[in-house]
Amino acid sequence: MDELGGTPFVERLSFFNGQQLFASDLQAIDDFGRGMRWLHNRSLHQAGVGNGFAVSGLRGDREVSVQAGYAIDAQGREIVLLDTQVEPVPPVSGEPDGQPAYFDLTVSYPADADLEEAETRDGVCMPRGAVRLRERPVFCWVRLGRDADGQLRAVNAGQAAQIQAGMLIVLARAEVLNCQLNAGLSITQRRRARPPQQPAIRCATVTATWDAWTVDMEDVPAIGIGVKTAVDTTAMGFRTTPCYSARISGTRPLVITIDHRQLVLLDGPAYIDTPTAAGFGCFVPVLSITGGFALPVDVLTKALTTLNDQWRVTWLAIED
Repeated sequence: MDELGGTPFVERLSFFNGQQLFASDLQAIDDFGRGMRWLHNRSLHQAGVGNGFAVSGLRGDREVSVQAGYAIDAQGREIVLLDTQVEPVPPVSGEPDGQPAYFDLTVSYPADADLEEAETRDGVCMPRGAVRLRERPVFCWVRLGRDADGQLRAVNAGQAAQIQAGMLIVLARAEVLNCQLNAGLSITQRRRARPPQQPAIRCATVTATWDAWTVDMEDVPAIGIGVKTAVDTTAMGFRTTPCYSARISGTRPLVITIDHRQLVLLDGPAYIDTPTAAGFGCFVPVLSITGGFALPVDVLTKALTTLNDQWRVTWLAIED
């Protein structure tokens, strides 16, 4: 953590009455707060645009407009634009074959050497020095070309590596012909500092408490056709009803002994019933390949204890 001073531990400055303060002491306070903030940013977010940085430009325009915005790079540094920035379209006629040239408009954090001195003051018996530095974002057009697969990539290897590493943040892509935009700007290439929460994909394997799944027919005793259970997904925090799928995890085939008789049970595909954001019903057909396919209800009920020990529900949910 070089931004925290390069020490193997965190140091917090402390003061006492009568202490003589130096510029390095006050600078260390700023460095500590900034370093911890950058550490937070890169630990909990990805490099990209956090807010704003709207870019506008239409076919025929010779300049594009970038609105105020906030982004962070791969080191967690904040890239902040507080006013509107106008950038001229790259002055190129196009590709050698007459086709439009492609560029990505990128923004990055300024190097320390490039910071503008916003205010300077005279020191007490010391030379004049800067007391405020302006961190203005650096905008750059990156020339693109086709790779072997026909995909657009930065022509300059160094810039390509910086984009890949999250040090150059792509704001928009431009198609340039005759020194002007040949089409409106595209922002599909930009990456967000906060990854999208949707689609949400969750999965789990849960212990099931099985009940008998039976069917009643007129003039015929109830028949056991399988087992059913309720699966609770409340802990996943779904906001809408996701698309569920489920399967049974456990011993195959399941051999159980009931009334001194062995039954070999085979299960069919799991069925999802009454899905909601909080859970779903899981129904599983169960047949016996010994002693007849249909299971009498009393036999199926006796088998539930074994099923509870052996079979679990593995489910997957996708929330759009």
